[in-house]
Amino acid sequence: MAKPVRVRQHVNPLSHKFQQPPQAAEGLHYSNPEQPLHLDIGAARGTFLLEMALAHPDWNFLGLEIRQPLVLEANARRDRLRQDFCQDSYQHSPIPHALENLHYLWGNANRGLEPLLAPFPLRVITIQFPDPWFKRRHHKRRLVQPELVQTLVNCLEPGGWIFMQTDIFQLAVEMGDRLGDHPDLILDSPRWLPASPFPVATEREKSVLSQGLPIYRSRFFRKKV
Repeated sequence: MAKPVRVRQHVNPLSHKFQQPPQAAEGLHYSNPEQPLHLDIGAARGTFLLEMALAHPDWNFLGLEIRQPLVLEANARRDRLRQDFCQDSYQHSPIPHALENLHYLWGNANRGLEPLLAPFPLRVITIQFPDPWFKRRHHKRRLVQPELVQTLVNCLEPGGWIFMQTDIFQLAVEMGDRLGDHPDLILDSPRWLPASPFPVATEREKSVLSQGLPIYRSRFFRKKV
């Protein structure tokens, strides 16, 4: 088994390196592009989306991560599993697909994301435990900026939803306020959901819960009309 790569915890999204829009080298292809798409922004090592893709072959999944080594690692693990599924022993596997519904891309979500998403029926967006950038002068580096909210709303299908969670209360309030400020988004009730709507937990989520610490979760629906 390959060892997890070690990467820097913090990556400055405003540096020159990260001003290009996310791109798939040969385009973004799914075996069934008509299936609803789940976008996970800040996918890290991709474990959450991998488990979701295995459990839900009737959905497509796209993980976006700004730290390129993690994207390379996640795609390599997916490819290894694909090869395993294609071996003779896979004929008796209960998994009816070879992860053809899963991709990871490297890039900055705040740079040119809309053209990448436009061809697909984007139904769910998750933003989970983004970098809090605690220092006030670094708040401009935070992921959820008004421009990103507008892009996500432009791409999200009516009735689709955005789910966010973090263990940093001030960050949860800021993200929630920015999403809630958009006229086409409606906050689910209650504001702080008691549990995640997904059967799979992220690595960070498991760590926080194991320490008995609170997690602040909210969900916003895009208006249908």
